[in-house]
Amino acid sequence: MLFDIRPIALVIGVLVALLGATMLVPAFVDLALGNADWQIFLLSSFVTSGFGLGLFLATRGTTKQLSTRQAFVMTTLVWILLSAFGALPFYWSGLVPSYTDAYFESISGLTTTGATVLTGLGDMPPGILLWRGILQWLGGLGIIVMAVSVLPMLQIGGMQLFKAEAFETPEKILPRATQISGFITLIFLTLTVLCMLAYLAAGMNILDAVVHSMTTVATGGFSNHDDSLGHFNSARIDMIATLFMIIGSLPFLLYVQALQNQFKPLFTDAQVKLFFVLLAVFIGFAWTIEYQLGIRSGWEGLRYAMVNVTSILTGTGYATTAYDGWGPVSIAFFFFIMFIGGCAGSTSCGIKVFRFQVLFQNVRQHVLRILYPSGVFIARFNGRPIGDDVVSAVMSFFFLYMMTFAISATALSLCGVDPLTALSGAGSAISNVGPGLGAIIGPAGNYQSLGDLPKWILAVTMLIGRLELFTVLVLLSPRFWRA
Repeated sequence: MLFDIRPIALVIGVLVALLGATMLVPAFVDLALGNADWQIFLLSSFVTSGFGLGLFLATRGTTKQLSTRQAFVMTTLVWILLSAFGALPFYWSGLVPSYTDAYFESISGLTTTGATVLTGLGDMPPGILLWRGILQWLGGLGIIVMAVSVLPMLQIGGMQLFKAEAFETPEKILPRATQISGFITLIFLTLTVLCMLAYLAAGMNILDAVVHSMTTVATGGFSNHDDSLGHFNSARIDMIATLFMIIGSLPFLLYVQALQNQFKPLFTDAQVKLFFVLLAVFIGFAWTIEYQLGIRSGWEGLRYAMVNVTSILTGTGYATTAYDGWGPVSIAFFFFIMFIGGCAGSTSCGIKVFRFQVLFQNVRQHVLRILYPSGVFIARFNGRPIGDDVVSAVMSFFFLYMMTFAISATALSLCGVDPLTALSGAGSAISNVGPGLGAIIGPAGNYQSLGDLPKWILAVTMLIGRLELFTVLVLLSPRFWRA
């Protein structure tokens, strides 16, 4: 049976054309402010939109629905091609020395990783800064829609838990996935506007407020300044960022339910409750580290602990200080929490809280069966039995996650990267966090000095992590193509 590429090309064509149209926004901003870079965005828009429209026109009339195999291919190709075209403004602006750097910056934005190769951000054209924010905003919105509409259907790493909650039960939130996507887009836009207004009230200028609101709600972490949020040295800005990073890390399906006057799940959902428990414990631990080392104490210490721990746990990647300089314990601590992530169906990255819960419930069930052989014990999530297929998917996800991390870190080491940079870079990339640890890629550094090959390794790792591993790795299986 031949593999039909036409439905995939049709969808990709539409999305690429939309990306090209979006490039007109920074073009208009640069033109209005008298910056010559508007021509670069106009050219990029023309090339990108032209390719997308050509692909659409060549495949229009295709009505066949996507099969599961086609959905896997489409999901991966969309992120690869959008990143490729999103890199054009960076490359043609001359701000980066090679297309490798431009692609790295673009895919880091769309995957909401936040790792950057750019320096001197405060002196860069406003259009470029706005484009970085737009990439992360589009990536954050895209991953939520994909997590709700596509990944559950593909049974990715336990995401089928949310298929029942969204589509199959009699008390459906909404009857169609497209309606859910529409509501999520409206919620995402509303949260971004609220965050922008809060930043403006806290003293940010309009460009900083717009870009940081997009990258905060998307838990992406791109900033307009080399020292990230530390540039502002503002307690109000730190607290606003912390609040909206948390909001972006909660399941957006619960917000949709809240719009249907179902507020209870927002406060009773098992993964939400565990996420807040973990957040409180980790903030307390970081605060203790600061106090014990005499770095900060009192409210100031709590503030720095809150914003930096929240940033790393949610995979945002903002920083207000070089927290990896808080001693060896802090290095191990921040390295550990970057893997956890927020809730499923959010903009957050990492392994995700619900997978730890499924793993714990499975272990607990086996222990109880050993202790009480005649007992009947059922693993549950949010009061519902966890199927064996979900447990199997989660266990496979953990194995593949750590295997991909190990392969990426090893590959970086073979490229001559030092151990701390290799380990934290691989962990940061697969968890889509952004900053790593150490002098090179730590919160006070960036990825510019790495060679081209390490950047491509990290770019692939970002993509695999953002698309929940299976979506990309399954394409490498010969059996997938023979199906």
